[in-house]
Amino acid sequence: MPDVTLHLIENANLNPLNQEADVATIATTGNKGKGIRSDCQVTLEIRKSGGIDIQLVSKVKVMYGDSILSLCNEIFKFYNITDASLLLEDSGALEPVIAARLEAAIRQLTGSTKEYLTELLPQNNYQTARDRDRFSRLYLPGNSPALMINAGIHKPNGIILDLEDAVAVSKKEEARFLVRNALRTIDFYGAERMVRINQVPAGIADLDYIIPHNVNLILVPKCESADQIRQVNSRIKEIKEAKGISGNIWLMPIIESAMGVLKALEIASSENVVALAIGLEDYTADLGTRRTNEGTESFFARSMVVNACKAAGIQAIDSVFSDIADMEALKQNVLRSKALGFDGMGCIHPRQIRVIHDNFAPDEAEIDKAKKIVNAFIDATDKGLGVVSLGTKMIDPPVVKRAQHTINLAISMGKLDAEWRVEFVEAESKK
Repeated sequence: MPDVTLHLIENANLNPLNQEADVATIATTGNKGKGIRSDCQVTLEIRKSGGIDIQLVSKVKVMYGDSILSLCNEIFKFYNITDASLLLEDSGALEPVIAARLEAAIRQLTGSTKEYLTELLPQNNYQTARDRDRFSRLYLPGNSPALMINAGIHKPNGIILDLEDAVAVSKKEEARFLVRNALRTIDFYGAERMVRINQVPAGIADLDYIIPHNVNLILVPKCESADQIRQVNSRIKEIKEAKGISGNIWLMPIIESAMGVLKALEIASSENVVALAIGLEDYTADLGTRRTNEGTESFFARSMVVNACKAAGIQAIDSVFSDIADMEALKQNVLRSKALGFDGMGCIHPRQIRVIHDNFAPDEAEIDKAKKIVNAFIDATDKGLGVVSLGTKMIDPPVVKRAQHTINLAISMGKLDAEWRVEFVEAESKK
């Protein structure tokens, strides 16, 4: 079905984008073309006279044309713009997307720093714990709204709105507005709301667009020193104080170079860092080698990251697995990752989430061992004993803590009943 044009003109003597008009300049933001969904492209010309002139090209003009026109006029009024020509080519964009695209164009032309803020969903008003499960984190390009809208229904532990590698250099500025609006208006269904900023120092400017808008965690790419984390923390603190924001905003630096690997412990020990991730595509490129499924070439780096994380008491997060079609290879990769000590990994497609969760989850042998340890600890506590033993072996507090975590994890994932100990004690008494 061809596009239907809704031509809405408030001054009938003018044509959209009339080249004879007294033109200031023109800005184009957003995306259009084959394969583009839930987005729009805005071409805006701010004039010195002539009133507001809007041309909307959309397949949904019958149902939503009036509301789109109303939104655009509201935004023009917010920025005190009385003379402009706007061509909006719509591919099913929601209002927060249209608002982001138009705001980006207006601010590009006017230099305004005013923010046209969309609704903040109350169900997204939650914080996340320092040690929450981070088995999976789903990467979404920060300039592609179609992939953001329903990402939460796939139930990843975290959703990453990416401002770095997934966004073309020419689109980075406008992507900031889209990511900001996504944080405010998209239902994340309880997933940790994450944003990957650009590499420091350029990424410091990204923080102004995301810190005030309910983000839980910032990924810091290509991190090579604790000083980069100090810069990020310093700017976050300034923004929080200026905006009256309370609560924690966690950091997950990404180690992607030989230098980053060697500095992993100092980075892992930095303030607000709750996890280190490793990015193997850039790391192997830095080494001048090729990444393989077996991971021999990255064994040293991954082991260094894991050991740095365990020494600092934070989580170790493995790299993404790039073959989205091979689920068996992904499973084997997850099992190798878990065996090395990683606590989770990234994913680039929703279909990878279930495989990652299932194979990072504790297996039956781990659950059985954890039940024995936790039960022994409860018995010793009930008897007032200061020492916990299982058979002839003494059980140290860190072992008990890890076993309890395994139990909690198994319960939360439906692999163990919350009242497991009743059945366990009964079974042990019959032995």
